[in-house]
Amino acid sequence: MSMILSASVVRVRDGLPLSASTDYEQSSGVQECRKYFKMLSKKLSQLPDRCTLKTGQYNINFISSLGVSYMMLCTENYPSVLAFCFLDELQKEFITTYNMMKTNTAIRPYCFIEFDNFIQRTKQRYNNTRSLSTKMNLADMQTEIKLRPPYQISVSELSSANGFAHLSAADYKGTGKISAAPHQRLEPVTLPGIVSFVLSLLCGALNLIRGFHAIESLLQNEGEDFSYVIAFFLGTAACLYQCYLFVYYTGWRNVKSFLTFGLICLCNMYLYELRNLWQLFFHVTVGAFSTLQIRLRQPQGKSPDYNV
Repeated sequence: MSMILSASVVRVRDGLPLSASTDYEQSSGVQECRKYFKMLSKKLSQLPDRCTLKTGQYNINFISSLGVSYMMLCTENYPSVLAFCFLDELQKEFITTYNMMKTNTAIRPYCFIEFDNFIQRTKQRYNNTRSLSTKMNLADMQTEIKLRPPYQISVSELSSANGFAHLSAADYKGTGKISAAPHQRLEPVTLPGIVSFVLSLLCGALNLIRGFHAIESLLQNEGEDFSYVIAFFLGTAACLYQCYLFVYYTGWRNVKSFLTFGLICLCNMYLYELRNLWQLFFHVTVGAFSTLQIRLRQPQGKSPDYNV
């Protein structure tokens, strides 16, 4: 008999389960598929937004959008069109019901477990095809799947990768947490982070303009101190490097951000005679704010096993 067995809603960046079915079957085959759910949840950020994993008697389908993935387990003979229509309904209802800011900042697993009520009602409808009244949606989905078929994930591919194939043994710390590789993605940008980035660019531009003015003054007056020019350009480089550290992950990133902030402070101390107190306060405050945002924007880590 073709049917949907279970479904879950998972955050893409770290695999945190937000909601899930509570009445799934306890057969050995279904329990085995739950392991694949865990493995997939750890790789969602690396996979396309629409995928299918065939595991013998069962299929796992999922779609991802706006940082949230909607996963479902069904029997192998369940129509693919119905499966993705089911996921599409879950996605539309979840986006309508919950603020994306809450899903991005959620810490506790299954904090939207009440969404299971909608999952159960929708699952019952899709398990009874006679009660479905969405023929137009089914036709649209059929066309979409033909034009853009879901990516087929093999069990061997998933098992061999197991979510951590890109990490070497040296990437593990003694504390048991996973350290970020050089190409590790950072967490999504927040509004304070964007503000700090823009302000750092502004400070860099101001230092650059003052540096060129200092060069002009130096050419016109031979008695001018060339070290002021160096201080302005060092300040520009420090501000731009803070922007770089905020956008990209590098080794010793936090240490570099503190050293860069120290350089900003030293440059402004040296330029004390050329700037008033408000200008000095602005540059140092922006440097400190940017350093804090670099510290807060950590590499994306994998959540502990939440028994999805």
